Amino acid sequence: MLKIKNYINGELLEPLGKEYIDNYNPSIGKVYSFIPDSDERDVELATQAALSAFPTWSVTPKEERSRIMLKISELIEKNLERFAIAESTDNGKPVSLARMVDIPRAASNFHFYATAILHYASESHSMEDTAINYTLRTPVGVAGCISPWNLPLYLFTWKIAPAIASGNCVVAKPSEITPMTAYLLSELCIEAGLPKGVLNIVHGYGHKVGAAITAHPKIPLISFTGGTKTGAEIARVAAPMFKKLSLELGGKNPNIIFADCDFEKMIKTTLSSSFANQGQICLCGSRIFIERSIYEKFKTEFVSRVKKMKVGNPADAESKLGAVVSKSHMEKVLSYVDLAKQEGGIVLCGGVQVKLDGEFAEGYYIAPTVIEGLDYNCRTNQEEIFGPVVTITPFDTEEEVLMFANSTQYGLASILWTENLTRAHRMASNLHSGIVWINCWLLRDLRTPFGGVKGSGVGREGGFEALHFFTEPKNVCIKLK
Repeated sequence: MLKIKNYINGELLEPLGKEYIDNYNPSIGKVYSFIPDSDERDVELATQAALSAFPTWSVTPKEERSRIMLKISELIEKNLERFAIAESTDNGKPVSLARMVDIPRAASNFHFYATAILHYASESHSMEDTAINYTLRTPVGVAGCISPWNLPLYLFTWKIAPAIASGNCVVAKPSEITPMTAYLLSELCIEAGLPKGVLNIVHGYGHKVGAAITAHPKIPLISFTGGTKTGAEIARVAAPMFKKLSLELGGKNPNIIFADCDFEKMIKTTLSSSFANQGQICLCGSRIFIERSIYEKFKTEFVSRVKKMKVGNPADAESKLGAVVSKSHMEKVLSYVDLAKQEGGIVLCGGVQVKLDGEFAEGYYIAPTVIEGLDYNCRTNQEEIFGPVVTITPFDTEEEVLMFANSTQYGLASILWTENLTRAHRMASNLHSGIVWINCWLLRDLRTPFGGVKGSGVGREGGFEALHFFTEPKNVCIKLK
């Protein structure tokens, strides 16, 4: 059985403690590989490698950095099928989703930042005849990048690519639940000729590896995507050390549907925005608010279509939902269905574990779930479930639905369906979220800023925002007279 290795100083290494963690295939509920149970010693080794590489990499011409990153992007594309199968095996998502979304996006992340650094420009400010100011941007040093399990390679590369593109070296930790594609990426980095120590990948538990990265005095910058509670702990440790922080945290996103929407387009997209990746995307619209005049029509049609969504073997092209990521996560999601019932909710469909046949009998599958009859401020509607569970609620006025939508501690994304242009702009302006999709969902331009407000995070990723984050600005003032 495969033992994944750490990637430190350009080499694939066993953890110093020689201990490993079981890695489960969630579609069958069985161990299929082993993950390094690394600790602060491995993080220290990786950090020293990054510190040694930084002086050379930070002044490597951007054209050379770009060339290497483009090679990595090409290798990901070349190995797309291998990576898609690995991602599905590790995460439980349909292979078709990994093939169509996760792996192409990982390649795009490297390609985008490989080309972005060729066009990244600094600012200048003229003080007429007195002086001229210009801004230099230099890499920060060693970046700590910690990524989640829901979109493993997609979000791992979303951090790594801008960090190394801008001249930093990286100590990265993928989720211990879904480490495989990060391990495969390390092999590609060696093949692409990425210099030793520029990227270091340390596998293991968050309370060991993630904590050691966060607390390390020689890692001045942390980029984290994950739960709000963990983000708060990272901030507690890192803030007194004056580290730069980018925290992309939880979401409880509203999907607001007005009666004048394009109904067919809306219903089709809402199936995706509710249940894509088994609802395990921080951008999923888990709270659906429908204008009362079309509520019954929506409920009937939506529930009918949800019941037809196939839950099954992730390798089956007909499967719309695969397995959730782990047994403990499955139990957590199902506990929220029980909570919803206690809070007066009515389960219209789903809400149960799905038992498949044969080798998949012990897999972690949940039927897509729709619940109605809940108050907007109950726990089910306020807390992040992160699974294939949505609630539906009618509303009467814009003011009412804005209050519903903005009532949670989160503010990552919102979805809005209306053909009224004035209303669309008005609502977008008043929604407390970092992203508003109007008549669409998950339509991403990598140039745009990405991130949330309130408990959904601090800072922005994407485009030049990420390059700003991974560099330090220095103003140079030249007196002319």
